[in-house]
Amino acid sequence: MIPPILLPEGMTELVFALLILTSFAGSLITVAFGIGGGAMLLAIMATLVPPAALIPTHGVIQLGSNSGRAALMLRHVYWPALPAFAGGSLLGVALGGMVAVNLPPAWVQIGVGAFIAWSVLAKAPQGVRNWPFAVGLVSSFLTMFFGATGPFVATFTKSQALPRHAHVATHAALMVVQHAVKIVAFGLLGFAFAEWGAFCAAMIAAGFLGTLTGRSLLNRMDDRRFKLALDAVLILLAIRLVWSGLGDLMS
Repeated sequence: MIPPILLPEGMTELVFALLILTSFAGSLITVAFGIGGGAMLLAIMATLVPPAALIPTHGVIQLGSNSGRAALMLRHVYWPALPAFAGGSLLGVALGGMVAVNLPPAWVQIGVGAFIAWSVLAKAPQGVRNWPFAVGLVSSFLTMFFGATGPFVATFTKSQALPRHAHVATHAALMVVQHAVKIVAFGLLGFAFAEWGAFCAAMIAAGFLGTLTGRSLLNRMDDRRFKLALDAVLILLAIRLVWSGLGDLMS
């Protein structure tokens, strides 16, 4: 029996249990393979959570999940990447929050998916490696509409050619910055986070357990296998995004 306080209005116990399992699995995937869990969680939440609550609650859950991941792997964080990225994130979220009409979701999905695929199959340009401010600005602008821009940020992290532990830790720290700024923006825009607080706390706890499990898998990988797995996950996410975007356009 699930305590009623954990269930937002209209959510059944079955839906709650499914989302908890998804949060656990998403964090495990993100730690073990470097990326992918946030997008998977968003895709499933999109079918089970009211649209108005989707992006704000996903941001809170991802903030908690990435905070736990960054704290566990703090010594591996590549700190020089953070200051400029944080500055770009502040500007990107501010610009996104001022846009009155949402960008067409289908074109956003196709654009992000194409960029991810290109970043895996081609050599990352100097702009991705050396312009964390631009990456923070663009990804944070998009996250106000699209939500799961972790794969976009991963192209910057991947371009740094970090060892597997440093990649996961640095990506988590960057996403903590982005989600924190986004949550503040949605709060200023009037979203009632308190109504979803207990639910988000349960999702974060499940995600932390997934992080612990995923870390044990990461420790058993070597850097070559990790990079192959990361590229495979990024390509699959890119295909899913482009396919979904094209499907929306054709419908």
